[in-house]
Amino acid sequence: MTRELIERLLKGDRRALARLLSLVENGTPEGMEALRRIHRFTGQAGTVGITGATGSGKSTLVSQIAKEFHRRGKKVGIIAVDPSSPFTQGALLGDRVRMQELCQDEDIFVRSMASRGALGGLAETTMDAMALMDAFGKEVILVETVGAGQDEVAVVQATRTTVVLLTPGTGDDVQMMKAGLMEIGHIYVVNKSDREGAPGLTQQLNHVLSLAPSKAWNPPVLNTVATTGQGIAPLVDAIQRHWKFLAESGLGAADNRQRIRHHVLSLVQQKFLQHTLARLRANGTLESLVNAVTRGELDPQSAAEKILDNLFAPSKTQPSN
Repeated sequence: MTRELIERLLKGDRRALARLLSLVENGTPEGMEALRRIHRFTGQAGTVGITGATGSGKSTLVSQIAKEFHRRGKKVGIIAVDPSSPFTQGALLGDRVRMQELCQDEDIFVRSMASRGALGGLAETTMDAMALMDAFGKEVILVETVGAGQDEVAVVQATRTTVVLLTPGTGDDVQMMKAGLMEIGHIYVVNKSDREGAPGLTQQLNHVLSLAPSKAWNPPVLNTVATTGQGIAPLVDAIQRHWKFLAESGLGAADNRQRIRHHVLSLVQQKFLQHTLARLRANGTLESLVNAVTRGELDPQSAAEKILDNLFAPSKTQPSN
């Protein structure tokens, strides 16, 4: 089944892409096998992460960016990461509802993903989903983060270009400038710039960025009104300029290597945790230690150390005759 789905994916079958995305997101062996087989067909897409606080207009902006790239003859994939229910782990918002108009276009593919408790604004399988869309033939992949706060910095390790979105009059403009978001952007966008306070926020952003250490790429500050499409074409121009800069400066190769390193280490963490939990549940160690901590016979730190000691204890070998 996996081989057939991959063949259909490479031929542009949208249903095969949707099926493989589900298999990967659910962590099935078939999904993992598909990722191994399609890897050599990846690495061509231009990727963009769009992040910012909830209510900054990310979904609308992503829709407008997708339309503009499409007008320029590009095939576009969108991955919208939604917050998850703490009970079912399902997505609560469903960006595909808000992007329903785009879903009707054969050259634009929209996928909502539940964050499932992952930190940093992305889902654990976001980069895997990007690889599938890349192999499918999407030339531009837009990744919209959850939008839950100021710690959404994982997106910079997953995409070539990071667009940071701020809006005037939200009450947290200065706080946002102090946070990690102000260190990861390649492009800064003041959205809803028709509102009062937009010129002041734009001036503040430019001032803060001017105080940062000098870099090869100087992040521009742009103004948009996503609901009307105002400023979208200059934003897409800036994204393409950044891609060109990465290619011509030679920084793109180093940047790509760093993304691969991050992805590999993220997978190691995921798989190690899964393996550890499965082993602890199978031999009853976890419940035994939890009970000991509950009774006050052990502290949590010591319980964690006992787990690690058990996992990494040198195996006992039989003495040779």
